[in-house]
Amino acid sequence: MVQAYDSLVDVLDERAEQQRDQVAFSFLAANGRPALSLTYEELRARARHIAHTLYAHGASTGDRAILVFPPGLDFIAAFFGCLTAGVIAVPLAPPRRVAGRDAAANIIADCDPRFGLTTAAYAADLAGRGVGSLTSRDLTWVYVDEELQRPAIEQPETCRPARSNLAFLQYTSGSTSAPKGVMVSHGNLLENLDMIRRALGHSRSSKHVCWMPLHHDMGLILNVLEAFYLGAGCVLMAPVAFLQRPLTLLKAVGELGAEVAGGPNFGFDLCVTRFRPEEMRGVDLSGWRVAINGAEPVRAQTLRKFAATFEPYGFKPSAFNPCYGMAEATLLISGGKRGAGAAVRAVDRAGLQAGRVATARPDSDAATIVGCGKALEREQIAIVDPETRRRLAIDCIGEIWVRGPHVAGGYWRNPVASDETFAGQIDGEAGAAWLRTGDLGFMNSDGELFVTGRIKDLIIVRGANHYPQDIEHTAQAADPCLRAGYGAAFAALAFSGDERVVIVQEVERCHRARIDVTAIAEQIREAVVEEHGLAVLDVVLLEPGTIPKTTSGKIRRRVAKQLWETGELTRMAVTGRRPLSAKASIQP
Repeated sequence: MVQAYDSLVDVLDERAEQQRDQVAFSFLAANGRPALSLTYEELRARARHIAHTLYAHGASTGDRAILVFPPGLDFIAAFFGCLTAGVIAVPLAPPRRVAGRDAAANIIADCDPRFGLTTAAYAADLAGRGVGSLTSRDLTWVYVDEELQRPAIEQPETCRPARSNLAFLQYTSGSTSAPKGVMVSHGNLLENLDMIRRALGHSRSSKHVCWMPLHHDMGLILNVLEAFYLGAGCVLMAPVAFLQRPLTLLKAVGELGAEVAGGPNFGFDLCVTRFRPEEMRGVDLSGWRVAINGAEPVRAQTLRKFAATFEPYGFKPSAFNPCYGMAEATLLISGGKRGAGAAVRAVDRAGLQAGRVATARPDSDAATIVGCGKALEREQIAIVDPETRRRLAIDCIGEIWVRGPHVAGGYWRNPVASDETFAGQIDGEAGAAWLRTGDLGFMNSDGELFVTGRIKDLIIVRGANHYPQDIEHTAQAADPCLRAGYGAAFAALAFSGDERVVIVQEVERCHRARIDVTAIAEQIREAVVEEHGLAVLDVVLLEPGTIPKTTSGKIRRRVAKQLWETGELTRMAVTGRRPLSAKASIQP
């Protein structure tokens, strides 16, 4: 299938010719009903109109354009407009008011865009909120909502990109003061979209429902572009609508007959937490074939609770499809077979901390981990010792290395970082370079990939490895007033010179006015000691919405640690007898 196209523009032309009047994308209103829609022909017409507008402003192949949009369908039209014009799209999360933590300004400085695409209404809204990062540079702004009301600007033809041409820059989720733009070509996209199709068993009947933001590669590629590539159709909803009423997603899956939906692990937890029988009355989830779980650690407990809650509504546990991916590989690296369910394994916790994998004995302390599927077609995965660069055997924990036609061409104008990440060579093996993911994991004898954590986030205390996400999960389970998925654990030195753990954790909005901060901090300490045998140096409880996160919603642990070290975290109150300044609270 992939060999028939040179670019996504070719796919767009085929869809517009063969499925002209079929709805490609629709957007749900707050009540869960479709409010906006685009057919394949309408999408092509809008893309060409936007491309012609860019030409009128002097656009050339290889120019960059930032895309800054509220939830809706305008982003999709703008994205395909850039592809049609040969302009490199740069999806951007809405910038923040606080410039010191605004990744948008740094990304704009890095990619040096010539154009900015948004809507007139959204531009006015950002200006009204005092967001300055978009107006601080000399950009040619194209307001797509206004341009589409004007007559089309006639041009002889639009750009016909080659497979090697860059389609867009996907800025890595860790982007801070030194952002890295992954250079994704049309060829990379076509290869990975077809890999996803084969791995997950998709077809033209595989309608998607998506709540993920479209500046996030999981929302853009795994949902919007994959559904478009299949000709299957995709139903979108605003991320905030899902966060406020997560069951709206499940109702849409049932009512619209979607086969594919999902998101990060916390989204499944949120559905269980907000479950109300009266809201699910009449909902049938039996057609949900692929429940994608990715972008953060997948927890067996989450899968069990979700299945127990929604099996009465037709959900099948065999639909669970944990997967693993990253922007540097376009998106997907591993995924499960449709209908196979999740691969769950109980391993010895002490062995895991020592870097080896052994099946847990009945009398041992077990850790339950979830597999993230197998290597895709036309792809290779290796587990490599990050220090010696030697390939490791099955059931040995090392760095995950990947190679295949979906691996991107490097980082935008950053040859040093590109060489470090994209030019890995396994000791004693000749051949093409490997992508070094920076993630730790292992593969079992069946080829199932288990991801255990990030190398740089690993907490090492007394020679034992501890994964921060496990400690964060323990802390969040200590009390229902703590927000799941909104905590950071990291190591710090006490005055005694010992490595201890620091917990930074948000409180649920509905509980913040009536909690005993000191008591909750002690509950967290006790839970971490009991579960992990680790002494906690400090517990910092935060107001909702204040923990550092990436534009794609991942916790920025290193930034949280920096803010803790400099005393810039604003605590809800003093925890125990510790002073307000986090800097002054480092005690043995």
